Amino acid sequence: MKIYTKTGDRGQTGLLGGVRVDKDDARVDTYGTFDEVNSFLGLLRSKLESNHPWQNNLHRIQVELMNTMSHLATPTDKKEQNTLPLPEGMDRFCEQWMDDLESGLSSQSDYFLLPGGNEIAALCHVVRSQIRRGERKIITLHKQEKVDRSILLFINRLSDLFFSLSRAALEEANLPEERWRAFLYQREKR
Repeated sequence: MKIYTKTGDRGQTGLLGGVRVDKDDARVDTYGTFDEVNSFLGLLRSKLESNHPWQNNLHRIQVELMNTMSHLATPTDKKEQNTLPLPEGMDRFCEQWMDDLESGLSSQSDYFLLPGGNEIAALCHVVRSQIRRGERKIITLHKQEKVDRSILLFINRLSDLFFSLSRAALEEANLPEERWRAFLYQREKR
């Protein structure tokens, strides 16, 4: 089987279920963004030792992103044809991992941070910002066609998780966080 089909030469692509749409369609743009996220997750995983404690969880997230992209690539009227699981419970998975990470850190996360510090922390910020872009695209798509709530919850928590992972990477490397300013809700308390 050849990898190229030539069916996209005129600026269209096929969605799951056989529907053809323009390559800049909101649905294609949305799942394409998460394809980028997943590629950078692969890069992040390649930078970690194979026995690093994050590997299994990051692998799980990559698989769930593939399933999520398949749902994003399926038009509403073709949903019954998609047999891949939705990311049910992945919001709680992300929350639990964040809670575990944050409980092991020496300081609270009440500041915006400048991305960087080391390669792993910086890559976590790249992934976080790509997820936020993808989340904005999901909302645009959701205004046109309903996106399952489990996807909305998963993606929202996922970006927060990568903020926590960046902090954990810095602490593991014994590097300081470069703080920019306190979160608004923290400034209002003071």
